[in-house]
Amino acid sequence: MASSVDLRRCQILGLAGTAVLALGGETAGALPVRDVLSPASAAAALGLVGVYFGVVLLIAAWALLGRLVRGPQPPTPRTLLLVLAVWAAPLLLAPPLFSRDVYSYLAQGAMVDARIDVYTHGPSALGGPLADEVAPLWQHTAAPYGPVFLAVASALSGVTRGELPAGLMGMRLLALLGVALMAAALPRLARHSGADPAAALWLGALNPLVLLHLVAGAHNDAMMLGLLGVGLVAALGRRPVLGTVLVTLAALVKAPAVLGLAAVVLLRTRAGRRPVPAVLTTAGAAAATTVAATAVAGTGYGWTAALDTPVSPHNWALTSLLGRATAALLDRLGSDLAPLAVPVWHVLGLALTAAALLFIWVRLRSRPVYALGLSLAAVAAFGPAIRPWYALWGLFLIAAAAPTTSVRHRVAAVTGLLALAVLPSGGPADLGQLLLAVSGGALAVVVLWQAHQAAQAPVMGRTA
Repeated sequence: MASSVDLRRCQILGLAGTAVLALGGETAGALPVRDVLSPASAAAALGLVGVYFGVVLLIAAWALLGRLVRGPQPPTPRTLLLVLAVWAAPLLLAPPLFSRDVYSYLAQGAMVDARIDVYTHGPSALGGPLADEVAPLWQHTAAPYGPVFLAVASALSGVTRGELPAGLMGMRLLALLGVALMAAALPRLARHSGADPAAALWLGALNPLVLLHLVAGAHNDAMMLGLLGVGLVAALGRRPVLGTVLVTLAALVKAPAVLGLAAVVLLRTRAGRRPVPAVLTTAGAAAATTVAATAVAGTGYGWTAALDTPVSPHNWALTSLLGRATAALLDRLGSDLAPLAVPVWHVLGLALTAAALLFIWVRLRSRPVYALGLSLAAVAAFGPAIRPWYALWGLFLIAAAAPTTSVRHRVAAVTGLLALAVLPSGGPADLGQLLLAVSGGALAVVVLWQAHQAAQAPVMGRTA
């Protein structure tokens, strides 16, 4: 087993990180509108510094834990789950961080509860305090989520009766349940794929993006990934119908999980089922689940148009960036084609995604879990919209099935960068806020370096 002293240091360092960033979020997070402070205020500035100080401490603790996982006496999966619980604890009582999406979830749940069509109207149709919390950009935007999530959000709305603190806590607990399902699935998926369960848990569950965006941000991606993970585990355990049902439920939270049905089919064929019957029975179970879930939710089939939800004009997805750059160039040249640049790049992104998926599934059909992880990563990378937590779609399964340590190292490096990519308020950054964020991170680096030097001093003294 890993050194208890080193493991304890990782636990304490990560706990300090999440505690400081949770405390900083009290003034710099995605607060209810009545509590939002001016970014120029001293309290908001100090909170922003604190959040990034805490994020860097968390990343450092995670990196150090990774060294233990790769060491000669790695911690057990059970020990890693305890570390995850310790690190996540301060975030349970923190305000929403890094995004205001959770307020949209609550408003949409209240709309379903009030029998307002969420696939036709935005939260502005609800009106009242909950709708006021939704970011202006999404006030008039229809829900992009499936009936399973909206049914859960509606049930939560009925239980909390529109009370904001109770609703926020309910959404965070739902996200925590999703993370728990992810953590339960990872070791089993890793063993099936011939990977180290401890390494899979480290990359796929203790990942800073999981803590910052699924727990602190309370994103419904946690529910999607949790259902997807346990669905694949069921399919591995020779329960393909149950696996199909769970994967379909995941897709009815957020659409990208529908790719998991391809993995279920391949797992069935690897277990000896002929391809055509495997496809037909999987499709039949998925269709029946979809009809039943949609009927129970009572939201209708408007979710089939969810992929047409508008994209933020400032989105930094690759195809959106290229589209805006092309539009600016055409504008300077005086071309009338400038307005077409972004839509054309989005179409090219979809074509590139389709080509990538075809290549992945043909080359890796013998490794369906890994193929699914790479496919979801491609969907996130080449889609018209991206957020840091979208990286978790593919990362979760890549963590379970990556064939080499070098793949995990590259994914971990990307994770470290994405963990620093969003302000705790979830809003756009100005120069002053960027400087404060960099200052908080730099201060954490200085503190870590000083602590490292202090820890080395007694060793050097004994050597001398």
